Amino acid sequence: MTTEAASPYENLENWPTTDILVSMNHEDRTVPVAVSNALPQLEKLVEATVARLRAGGRLFYIGAGTSGRLGVVDASECPPTFGVPAGLVVGIMAGGDG
Repeated sequence: MTTEAASPYENLENWPTTDILVSMNHEDRTVPVAVSNALPQLEKLVEATVARLRAGGRLFYIGAGTSGRLGVVDASECPPTFGVPAGLVVGIMAGGDG
């Protein structure tokens, strides 16, 4: 589906609950296929990130809105969950007080 195409989920608010749930389940099944197709690129990304972290680099999550909030939350969980130093993984969110 391209971003310019009409969504098959137009008027979703008028759909029967069962149809919504079936559609959600269908979309959820597309995730493993998409991840599987991207494994070679993900491998390169992970290896490059690890190399840079081992060389003293840091990892930054940068986003706006929900993606920014999720990056900040994930970054804040890294020290207690994985025992990494504070500041190794940094979340940056657009907007706010300055």
